[in-house]
Amino acid sequence: SPNKHNRLYMKAEPFEDGLADKMDAGDVSSKDDPKTRGRFLADNFGWDVNEARKIWCFGPEGTGPNVVVDTTKGVQYLNEIKDSVVAGLQWAAKEGVLADENMRAVRFNIYDVTLHADAIHRGGGQMIPVTRRVIYASALTACPTLLEPVYLVEIQCPEAAMGGIYGVLNRRRGNVVSEEQRPGTPMYNIKAHLPVIESFGFTADLRSNTGGQAFPQCVFDHWQVMQNDPLEEGSKTNAIVMHTRKRKGLSEQPFPLDKYLDKM
Repeated sequence: SPNKHNRLYMKAEPFEDGLADKMDAGDVSSKDDPKTRGRFLADNFGWDVNEARKIWCFGPEGTGPNVVVDTTKGVQYLNEIKDSVVAGLQWAAKEGVLADENMRAVRFNIYDVTLHADAIHRGGGQMIPVTRRVIYASALTACPTLLEPVYLVEIQCPEAAMGGIYGVLNRRRGNVVSEEQRPGTPMYNIKAHLPVIESFGFTADLRSNTGGQAFPQCVFDHWQVMQNDPLEEGSKTNAIVMHTRKRKGLSEQPFPLDKYLDKM
């Protein structure tokens, strides 16, 4: 902490598949009874029951798909800093470490806390910044990556135009989910997933490749993990991170780990 009297020890780990979607849908939320929520997480996602009951908060904004879990054993004064840690998570999860965007599907485990015996030295002014720093450091050391939004594209077209549609989708990292013919008509319905970042100019491209016969419709569908490492120079994900940081006026050289990570 800024006054060098308090320490937090945390680790970050990703959620199991499907848990973030359950939180978005409201099946797992901060309003649930801790015991029933703990049982649900233990049965469906393999969490330890005792840890699942000790979820401190969800973030960002109290409802998002990130949690702080208290996995400590017998630490003094822990409840007094709970509000500060909760506030720190809301702040850090709203402005993630890579590109200042919302974090998603991350679980932060508190392992140990060293606190000053005097209450005046562990107020919110000391504990909120240290929580944000420890969340950033644990996220950086846990191989973070970006999530990109994906559209579900529904295309209606005649059979003759299908080759052009597949060509356009392949060029834009899209993949076809289903295609079915409408009974009694020569038209086909194609459903495909298309990353939002590739969707700019998609309609015009599609029309030009199919002679204006295809009619696309895009709706947001889900988030997917980008494969490259954003910390690796020259990777596509790294370029997106740099571009976003530049647009927001942040320092271009992000993630100096020693800025957040505190070596003993």
